Amino acid sequence: MNYQNEIKDYIANEIETLKKLDVEAINDALNLLLQTQENGNTVYVFGNGGSSSTASHFQNDFNKGVSEHTEKKFNLLCLNDNVSTVMAVANDIGFEEIFRFQLIGHIKPGDVCIAISGSGNSKNVLNAVEYAKAQGNKIIGLTGFGGGKLKELSDISLHVPINSMQITEDIHMVFDHLMMSVFYKTLCGIDHIKE
Repeated sequence: MNYQNEIKDYIANEIETLKKLDVEAINDALNLLLQTQENGNTVYVFGNGGSSSTASHFQNDFNKGVSEHTEKKFNLLCLNDNVSTVMAVANDIGFEEIFRFQLIGHIKPGDVCIAISGSGNSKNVLNAVEYAKAQGNKIIGLTGFGGGKLKELSDISLHVPINSMQITEDIHMVFDHLMMSVFYKTLCGIDHIKE
């Protein structure tokens, strides 16, 4: 089988979508994350399915990747990563509460949420976002498709304007690595593009 046309189509769609990203919103997200780090606050990050892996990857890239080279550390907490807690809340209370439950009594003024949902309509993500907003916390929302309710609720919307979950999830990882790369260069003096 020759899949070259399908491969080229996928790559072309990815490139065209990347060109449509809101650079100002990405800049705003970088500034909010930097302010959160400088203030010693926590960034809670969470999502379902492939987005849960992206959330975990964000935590790794900021807590180890960038923070390895900075005196002041980022403090990201991925709400997906404690399987025992997630499963206990899902079993005893309900899957729609797995993220909100972990924020209750823990989220503090100045903390930020990075909420990831391709559709923008994942109930457990929205429940956590609505709770955080009610406490006065800021939301960075990563979405695709039409953006759903998460796009509306987000203080900063990192939206991927395409009806493809695969490209949406690809570009959500681009947001992570792009921001990591900018902080490497500006906070750590490391330019991986030139190395």
